[in-house]
Amino acid sequence: MQQIINFLIRNKNFLLFLLLLFFSLILTIQSHTYHKSKFISSTNFLSGGVYGWRYSISTYFGLRNKNTRLLEENERLRNYISTFSIDTSSVKFLDTLSFRKPFSFTKGNVYKNDYSKTDNYILINKGENDGIEPDMGVITDKGIIGIVENTSKNYSRVLSILNSNSKINAGLKKSNQYGSLVWNGKDPNIVQLETVPRQAILKQGDTIITNGRSTIFPKGIGIGTILSYELDKSQSYYLIDVKLFNDMTDIGFIYAIKSSDATEIKEIENPEN
Repeated sequence: MQQIINFLIRNKNFLLFLLLLFFSLILTIQSHTYHKSKFISSTNFLSGGVYGWRYSISTYFGLRNKNTRLLEENERLRNYISTFSIDTSSVKFLDTLSFRKPFSFTKGNVYKNDYSKTDNYILINKGENDGIEPDMGVITDKGIIGIVENTSKNYSRVLSILNSNSKINAGLKKSNQYGSLVWNGKDPNIVQLETVPRQAILKQGDTIITNGRSTIFPKGIGIGTILSYELDKSQSYYLIDVKLFNDMTDIGFIYAIKSSDATEIKEIENPEN
């Protein structure tokens, strides 16, 4: 103990310098948007490498469960494709370029997933080099998990739906009634759907989906089912507890969604910008 005290006394000037340098860097990052953005990008890069190493080990021991989920998704996709019937005898020429995709999907993996805080984030192993940009939606085979907030060359930080700043348009699958999906910071597998008008006909177990009223998520992406509901204090809107399809404590494979219409829609909505 005495040696530690002697060390601190001998190096007090140098230690004071390091402490002041640390605080000055924090103040610079917090007060300047550019520095803050660069700091987050650098953090994404460094933490991505560390979590990538840990992810490789944990993935090896979880292959059975992940492969089962992939097989289930492939089965659903095959069943969906089989519902389309094309009379090939009447098809003379198929120009694949004439088919315009409003959304494209980029697969990736989760390297870090927070779910125990009030403001949680997810780190994925796809970034600018893979075409990932801020404001892209992120989903799994079961449903939505968040929106890309910040990117580096090879990694992206996703604003989880388990975040006090998250607000996503969502609605009832069986009608056009919709509201805002938020999280009260309690159960990581239960979120809240606010501002659904009292005229809506609700039933426990009804499915909640994305309603397509933004350029982030296409319409019809699964979110969860109604667990319970009640009118708010104004008696004008419902506050609905939604049980998520995803287990937010166990997320592996993801898909980032890019809207081909996002730029055009933003330009027409904000002509002055």
